[in-house]
Amino acid sequence: MARPDKAAAVSELKEKFSSSEAAVLTEYRGLTVSDLKELRRSLGENATYAVAKNTLTTIAAKDAGIEGLDEQLTGPTAIAFINGDVATVAKGLRDFAKANPLLVIKGGVMDGKVLDANEVKKLADLESREVLLAKMAGALQGSLQQAVSLFAAPLSQAARALGALESAAQADPSIIAGAGQAPAADQDAEEPSSEAPAADAATDAAPAADQAAAAADADTTDAADAASDK
Repeated sequence: MARPDKAAAVSELKEKFSSSEAAVLTEYRGLTVSDLKELRRSLGENATYAVAKNTLTTIAAKDAGIEGLDEQLTGPTAIAFINGDVATVAKGLRDFAKANPLLVIKGGVMDGKVLDANEVKKLADLESREVLLAKMAGALQGSLQQAVSLFAAPLSQAARALGALESAAQADPSIIAGAGQAPAADQDAEEPSSEAPAADAATDAAPAADQAAAAADADTTDAADAASDK
């Protein structure tokens, strides 16, 4: 391969290592072209699967900041660059390897960390993103239902109380706030009139007092005269 072609291949591999969710390195020795096509179809849109030269892959991985792939880059290598659900692709590779033992999972890379073959197979045991999202949605829905139930109970009680108050108010309007303030206003208005009779009574009592005083004076004078005559 000419040097410009090698540089372009290294640049492409570096970009795939940097942009992919993960990468799985496999050995495909003995697989036919038909087998590889079937494998690519099984991975779908979640990953791209292509043969790569070990020397160029080593350079590209180091340029992408990945160290420790040298031991896995021996023998024929094909890499599955995962752009979708990592667990789904790992399951697809594992299941295909079970049906086609010529496919060997050598290891991989995820989040810049080098994984061995067993760690890649453990990824296949994880639940898919769709399942995890469904479980999360179910948990959130359950929490929302609990919250609705929590708030609904007091609200229903308040609604019943307001309904009872409305019924009672229709039967007796004086229950409504403000009805009990009218008598107080009337009482205040009547207070001056209650004071007026009291003033009139005091005025009427004044002549009577004067008459009583005059009578008392007359009695005193008569008594004094009677005493002097004796």
